[in-house]
Amino acid sequence: MGRPVFAGMTSAQGDSWRVANARLVLHDQVIAGGAEICAGRIERIWTGDALPADAIDFNGDFLLPGLIELHTDNLEKHLLPRAGAPWPALPAMLAHDAQLLAAGITTVLDAMALGDLEEDGGRTDTLRNALAALDEARDHGLLRCEHYLHLRCELSWPGLLALAEPLMIRKDLRLLSLMDHTPGQRQYHDVRQYRTYYGRSGILWSDEEFSALLEERRAQQSQHRDGQLAGVMRLAHRHGLLVASHDDSNAAHVNEAVAVGARISEFPTTLAAARAARDHGLHIVAGASNLVRGGSHAGNVAAIALARAGCLDILSSDYMPTSLLQGAFILHEQAGWSLPDAMATVSATPAAVLGFDDRGRLGDGLRADLLRVRMHRSQPVVCSAWVAGMQRL
Repeated sequence: MGRPVFAGMTSAQGDSWRVANARLVLHDQVIAGGAEICAGRIERIWTGDALPADAIDFNGDFLLPGLIELHTDNLEKHLLPRAGAPWPALPAMLAHDAQLLAAGITTVLDAMALGDLEEDGGRTDTLRNALAALDEARDHGLLRCEHYLHLRCELSWPGLLALAEPLMIRKDLRLLSLMDHTPGQRQYHDVRQYRTYYGRSGILWSDEEFSALLEERRAQQSQHRDGQLAGVMRLAHRHGLLVASHDDSNAAHVNEAVAVGARISEFPTTLAAARAARDHGLHIVAGASNLVRGGSHAGNVAAIALARAGCLDILSSDYMPTSLLQGAFILHEQAGWSLPDAMATVSATPAAVLGFDDRGRLGDGLRADLLRVRMHRSQPVVCSAWVAGMQRL
C-alpha cells in the first residue's frame, strides 16, 4: 500500500492544534469559544474569547461536527454523467468524494443499487467497477471522506439475492434498504413519473409499449418480491445489518417494514406514512434536497411539513450533497428548530442510528471530524474540513 496522499499535516503544526473565536454548536447549545485537538480527537472545549497565539482564528465562524450521510446516490451521477456515456470508475469515485467533502460530509454511506427494473438503467453494469474503485481508492489513501456502503435492494429485480449474498461479508457494509420501484405504487404511484424518470436516461416507450411494460413489471413484482424480501431479511439478520424501508406511502407499508425488522423509514411519501412510522418508533429520514427546493420533485410530501409535524429525525442529501448542511439551517430558520436540534439531523442522530459512537458531536474525546462554516446571508458555506484531525479542505 502506498503512502496516503491525504495524510499530511493540519493547518496547525504538529499533532496538537487549536481553534478559537468560534461559535460551537454543541448537542444542547451554541457557545462562543474554542477547541483543542490532539491525535485526531477533541481534547477539550472551552468557552470565552481567549485567542491563543497558535490557534486558528475562526473570526466568529461556526465550528460544526462533520456531516454524516446515510443515503447518497451522488456517485451514480459521476459514473454515468450522461445517458450512454459511462465514466471510468476510479476518477468518478474521486470526484464524488471531493464533492462530498466540499459539502461538509466527512462520513458517508454510498448508496449503491442492487438491480434496476429497466435493464438499460446502467446501475447493474457499473456496480462491481464502482466497488473495485472504492476499495482501490481507500487502500491507497486517495479518499478524503470515510466511506461505507448502503446497498439498495430492488426487491422485484429477479437477480437480487444472487448479487447481494456475496457482498454481505464486506466490512464496510452498514445498511440495507428495501426498494420496490414497481410503477403504480410508492414513489411511482403516478406511473407517469416512472415513464419520465427513465425517459431522462434515454429509455422511450410508445403508449402501447408502456402499457405492456406496466403489466410485465406488476407480474414481475408478484413473482419475486415477497420471496426476495424474506431472503434479504435472512441475510440482514445473519450478518447483523441495519435495515431501512424506502418510499413508504401508507400505514400498510410501514406495518410490513416493522414486521420484517426494519428500523428506518427512508423518504416516506405521505404524512400519513410518516406518522405511522413515528407511532412504531422508526427513525424517519427526509430529503434535504426536498427542503432546499421547497418541496418534493416527485409530488410527495414536503420535508418541511414532516419537520413541523415532528416526523423527521435524519436528513439525507440523496441526489445533491450540498443540500445536507443547507437543509439543517432551513430546519432552524423556517421550521423553528433550535440549531443544535437541526444539526443533529445531519450529525449526531445518523451517527447514533448507524452505530458510530465516536463522531457526530463536538465533545471531549470524540473524533475530530470538524467543519469551519461561514454564513453568507442565509447560506452556510464550508470553508475548511478536518477528518480525524487531518485537514482535507
